[in-house]
Amino acid sequence: MDAQGRGRAENVDPADQWVLNPQTGDYELRLTPSGGQSAVPGPRRAAPRGGDGGGGRREQRDVPPQRRRREPQSQAPPPGRRRSKPKKKKSTGKKVLLWTAGTLSFVVLATAITGYVYYEHLNGNITVDDTPEAKDSFSKDEAFNILVIGTDKRTGKGNEGYGDKGSVGHADTNILLHVSKDRTNATALSIPRDLIVDVPECEADGKPIAGSTGVRFNTSLGQGGRDAGCTMKTVKAVTGITPDHFMMADFNAVKTLTSAVGGVEVCVAKDVNDPDSHLKLTKGTHNLAGEQALAFLRTRHSFGNQGDLDRIKVQQQFLGSLARKMSSGDTITNPVKLTRLADAATKALTVDQGIGSLNKLKDVALELKKVPTKNISFVTTPVIDNPAEKTPVTVVVDQTKGPEVFDAVKNDVSLTETKKKKAQQAKAADAAKLKGTKSAASDVRVDIYNGSSTPGAAQATVTYLQNNEGVTKSSQLGNAPAKQAKTTLEYSPDQADQARRLADIMGLPGSALKPGKSELNDQGLPAMVLILGSDFKEAGQPIGTGSAKAPDVIKQTADKTVCAK
Repeated sequence: MDAQGRGRAENVDPADQWVLNPQTGDYELRLTPSGGQSAVPGPRRAAPRGGDGGGGRREQRDVPPQRRRREPQSQAPPPGRRRSKPKKKKSTGKKVLLWTAGTLSFVVLATAITGYVYYEHLNGNITVDDTPEAKDSFSKDEAFNILVIGTDKRTGKGNEGYGDKGSVGHADTNILLHVSKDRTNATALSIPRDLIVDVPECEADGKPIAGSTGVRFNTSLGQGGRDAGCTMKTVKAVTGITPDHFMMADFNAVKTLTSAVGGVEVCVAKDVNDPDSHLKLTKGTHNLAGEQALAFLRTRHSFGNQGDLDRIKVQQQFLGSLARKMSSGDTITNPVKLTRLADAATKALTVDQGIGSLNKLKDVALELKKVPTKNISFVTTPVIDNPAEKTPVTVVVDQTKGPEVFDAVKNDVSLTETKKKKAQQAKAADAAKLKGTKSAASDVRVDIYNGSSTPGAAQATVTYLQNNEGVTKSSQLGNAPAKQAKTTLEYSPDQADQARRLADIMGLPGSALKPGKSELNDQGLPAMVLILGSDFKEAGQPIGTGSAKAPDVIKQTADKTVCAK
């Protein structure tokens, strides 16, 4: 068989080659060669007797051309031979499966496309305001501070009657939210809008803006073109706490967010009828959303002494209730509410570049969700009436209590009891570092870097250690690569006795000691590395003193319902 014939033969189903020979009544295999003749000789019959005696040719019958035919169903092929079978139609079940698989694939594809489009939609809702005062990224492994600013800017339909007419958007409500590194607690520190402060020089849209002395805190935003970065600088100047990020919203945000979650439950201890804020409530519990929620947050004449400080307390109660609502299963497991909330929140917020995407805001929300509501403390900056005013209408920081609160936040100290087993174990491990033998002061070798905000802190510490404590093998190496909140002392295992001695001299807590490695000093000898942090006050004063205990301050926690009165 030639190649062409083989090709044609190989392309034909062998079962189709079994055909019925009408002359013999038998099924015969017929493979058509290139010449059109059968490659397999047909059945042979013996030559007639008296012929050429075997030397003559045998007679070969003509074989009918190859053809395919369907045999009567009653006629079966011989044993061992196959016959062509008609193709079966696909079963209904298979059709359903194929249809379902195709539809499911389409649905998955459509859902993915829809999800992507919706994700891009939410991302497009967010307003991002770049500021050099904010970090460029969000860290999920560190404590963080977010400044939440509520402005009195009248944007959106129905807000014409709110706030100061023509306001550029001052910092009307201000909360510095600190979330602890271990996520066991958070502190929401309210800063009164009428607090008298010095607003430092700042920059907005690349243009320098002059500072102001002895002005209300709320002028740190909007006034003279100031942006949220200016407010962040003012917070740092007043409290010593550095905000990492900011979130800013206006009147409209309150209405849309409260409506998206289905309202926020509040309690009032008396009937309320405030014509200024249009708040009208009967004594008891109410679920507020939209206009009513905004009126509740804005009222200044319904509770307490009818001043801004009492309004802050009411706002804190409202936020505590909102935190409970947000963490409830009813909100988290309800896709309709979550969709509405995501859309409302992204439309309402203006944020900095470090958290300026949906993914980053999601990370912030997930970290906040880890904090139990019972350990979220709301506290107001300790203040006193402004002594410079005959009839005080503004306030100033209480210099007796204020620094204690600021230090607690700065040093990641909880204002609530966080009885966590892991925290207790860590505390015990830190205490164990201070136990054991201590070397002589003259044997202590240490290199000191300044990671605090106090200029010359490293040199002042070296001078004190050498002249007053006999630590003669100490040296200062200038500023650390970056500022840090707490002082640390890193040492190799064979210097543990030196570390304990230096900790004893400087009043370092066990948490400051970091077993690790030493570095070679200028004599080529191993030296411990001491980096002074923001908890450094002055040379000779114990570091960490007063920061381990929470200050005695009036507060409320997010897990409790408090009735405004």
